[in-house]
Amino acid sequence: MTSTDVREDRAAGLVFPPGFAFGAATAAYQIEGAVDVDGRGPSIWDTFSHTPGKTHLGHTGDVACEHYVRYPQDVALMKDLGLDAYRFSVSWSRILPEGTGRIEQRGVDFYRRLVDELLEAGIDPWLTLYHWDLPQALQDKGGWTDRDTAYRFAEYAGVLYDALGDRVPHWSTLNEPMCSSLLGHMAGQHAPGHTDPVEASRAVHHLLLGHGLAIQTLRDKGADHLGITLNFTPMKAATDSAADLDAARRLDGQQNRMFLVPIVTGEYPADVAEDLTAAGAPLPIEDGDLEIISTPVDWLGVNYYFQSTVRAVSEPTGKQTAFIGGELVADLEPEGPTTTMGWGINPEAFTELLTWISGVAPGLPMFITENGSAWPDQVSADGQVHDPERVDYLLRHLAAMTEAIEAGADVRGYFAWSLLDNYEWARGYDQRFGIVHVDYDTQVRTPKDSARTYADVIRAAKDGV
Repeated sequence: MTSTDVREDRAAGLVFPPGFAFGAATAAYQIEGAVDVDGRGPSIWDTFSHTPGKTHLGHTGDVACEHYVRYPQDVALMKDLGLDAYRFSVSWSRILPEGTGRIEQRGVDFYRRLVDELLEAGIDPWLTLYHWDLPQALQDKGGWTDRDTAYRFAEYAGVLYDALGDRVPHWSTLNEPMCSSLLGHMAGQHAPGHTDPVEASRAVHHLLLGHGLAIQTLRDKGADHLGITLNFTPMKAATDSAADLDAARRLDGQQNRMFLVPIVTGEYPADVAEDLTAAGAPLPIEDGDLEIISTPVDWLGVNYYFQSTVRAVSEPTGKQTAFIGGELVADLEPEGPTTTMGWGINPEAFTELLTWISGVAPGLPMFITENGSAWPDQVSADGQVHDPERVDYLLRHLAAMTEAIEAGADVRGYFAWSLLDNYEWARGYDQRFGIVHVDYDTQVRTPKDSARTYADVIRAAKDGV
């Protein structure tokens, strides 16, 4: 039996619910390029990536995958793979160059062309309003540390719905607010590159407030399939000691529960709020905020990559932590194989995570909006890209997801991260997550073995209906 036969057998062995959506995902700054074209204003990622020392070899998203002009080719690739859906984000500063006020019609027109191309190909557009690229003009006024940015976000949501609401059925407000707030304002690893716990706490709350306000705006305008995308990293204690269990609790609180729980219950977890207050960075909650944050949504986007194992330490590690008050918690090296990002491979934790979310948010349908892995892919002498590690990761995680579904988790779709190799934020072009290889010198796209495997999965699922 050939390796292709083995892949096809594994793909055919997966069973999905009727109507399950198969897609792939991208983000605007990571693929579009054309950063100074058609009136687009600068974003915080333009500023951050052009700041010396902030990204791998000084890489920027100035060119990326040239998706701004190559989108018809990319949509054709999606159609060839049999994708039902495409999750993409909109560049806020392409629509509102100053973040508010004047609308740039040329930016609007680009996304209308993209959506029309998707619909013509029979692919459902899933639009994310915000994937980390805040207009620099709003950052200059305080960015997400300024409460007013939440209101500007809701305004932007309304502008975009007026432009695209007639043709986009699925809307997500934020992608991974944990990264925008904690990686951007506490760890300094992402734009705007700050390391201030008070700023981080303010950003957490204002991002969630902006989410709630945007949901209200979109709902008032007639949108009826609204969600938010959160990134979950299960936190496992290194031992059963009280100190290690508390370390895992603290990081789980800020990574996972701080974002999910207020959306579904209207309250921040009490232990998390106490941790932040004890660290001198209380959440800046005002009357009525939690009611806004918990405005009902129709679905939850779940991004999952790996599990972390943590332990308590007696002295600070010296590494800048992403977690407020987390200086005495160490993240251990994963056991077993890792991706080129240094991430462990834990499909069993994926099953457990989906079961846990089902308990915290009963009745809320889930879509896996990102799941994927980075590997050192190269085009082989035969002109193909053979990525057996990603094939294995994909199939094992799809199997883990279907196991959770069989146990009762209401998961209705899966979006592979990512459609294309792209600009991997501070890691630049050093990391390849795509199921389609991109030669950054020529912009030639080559579907990898993982893309063909995913197409096999989709074909088998549809044949089985």
